[in-house]
Amino acid sequence: MEKIDADPAETSPAQVLPAQVLPAQVLPAQASPHQSQQYRSLKAVESSRGYVVLAIVLSLFLLGLAGILIFVPWQQSITGIGKIMILSPMDRPQSIEAQIPARLKSWHVRDGQTVKKGQLIAELLDLDSKFLDPQQIKQLEAQKQALIGRRKAAQVRAQALQRQVASLKLSQGAAIPSTQERSAQAHDRIEAAKQAIEAAKQNSVTTELNLQRLKELFDKGVRSRRDLELAQLDHTRAVTEVQRAIAALDIAYRDKTVAVLDQDKVAADTEAAMSSIAAAIASATETVETTSADICKLDIDLQNLRRRMEQRKVYAPCDGKIVRLMCVGAGETVDSGTVLAVLAPQTEDLAAELTISDNDAPLVSVGRPVRLQFAGWPALQFAGWPSIAVGTFGGKVAVIDASDDGKSCYRVIVKPDLDLIASGRDEPWPSSKFLRPGAEASGWIMLDTVPLGFELWRQFNSFPPTVKPEELGLHKGSDVGKSETKRKSK
Repeated sequence: MEKIDADPAETSPAQVLPAQVLPAQVLPAQASPHQSQQYRSLKAVESSRGYVVLAIVLSLFLLGLAGILIFVPWQQSITGIGKIMILSPMDRPQSIEAQIPARLKSWHVRDGQTVKKGQLIAELLDLDSKFLDPQQIKQLEAQKQALIGRRKAAQVRAQALQRQVASLKLSQGAAIPSTQERSAQAHDRIEAAKQAIEAAKQNSVTTELNLQRLKELFDKGVRSRRDLELAQLDHTRAVTEVQRAIAALDIAYRDKTVAVLDQDKVAADTEAAMSSIAAAIASATETVETTSADICKLDIDLQNLRRRMEQRKVYAPCDGKIVRLMCVGAGETVDSGTVLAVLAPQTEDLAAELTISDNDAPLVSVGRPVRLQFAGWPALQFAGWPSIAVGTFGGKVAVIDASDDGKSCYRVIVKPDLDLIASGRDEPWPSSKFLRPGAEASGWIMLDTVPLGFELWRQFNSFPPTVKPEELGLHKGSDVGKSETKRKSK
């Protein structure tokens, strides 16, 4: 059999196929191994050991990749951007305002100066014409003393009138019984006059009978004319006594009427006097109350004036540092509410406020751990593996806003995780000397841990992160639904 000297590229498939399929028919049985190496077509289709190694490597790589995707954990997180803030509202940067319309007199501090609580910052000159008199306080004090004296005099007058009322009551208590006694005496005289009339009438009857008897005797010549005249005189006296007794009775009745009228007059006079004194007491009491009201008004004016004078001096409300003086030098006119300076209180109550979208807000709950990166601090953050992050600081969610900011975003306030810091598992936040309010902060709110493959699948499908159903209240709701279903079934 002849050797094949043709080029392998020029050999047709029909010539090569017998050499591959039927080697026993082409090659003699006595061919040696060295002769088979002389066929280039056989070498062209012969497999290389490198492909086998590559296949093994690829298989191991795929197995390792599958193991990584299944067993390597990944920490889900939500990213938020925000800034540093002061958690306590009383310690946040505040504006020091002018409380009155005034003219700036002088500054006592400079930009960046550290001040103590109550330290004088600036002095103002009042512009209101009602408060320009430097002796106004003394004058108001003098008016107050005059009103106090007037009130005291009115009080003394009221006390004197009350004593006069008491005296009139005593006089009335003595005068009324006296008039009652005179009325009783008049009644007794009436009774005596009645008895005198009866006696005079009996005497008149007796004298008349005696006169008739003497007339008869005188006509008979038994008695003398003198006896007759004496009898007539006695009869006339008796008649006169009757008339006198009747007149005395009339006088007694009149005396009784006068006694009753005197009694009423005494009662009316004393009541009128006491009413007049009561009116005078009411007037004095009114003077006391009016004067007291005027004194109260003066006290208010004095307190307002003293407060106004205190407002002419501006003091630091707390310990801190002057950030900026907003007004220029002396002579500038300011209105009430004009910002004079900005003060940053000294505090270490730092927090970070982050902004997250409305899609992520339902997944965040109070107490969630957070990793923070502050502007100016170099950091290397691995969102899925926070344990190997470098340059970040730990925190936890303290507050989640109940409503959005008008742009479908929610604010999350993050405080330092004091438990981690106390246990030494995390570094404390930088001091407020270096970490100032307003500095930019980036945060990663940590959620649940899932396999790496699940996280890639979630990212490819644009699904939201997962949280435990208990945190969303699903189990609690389902339990309530089950209990209600059981009650309905019963």
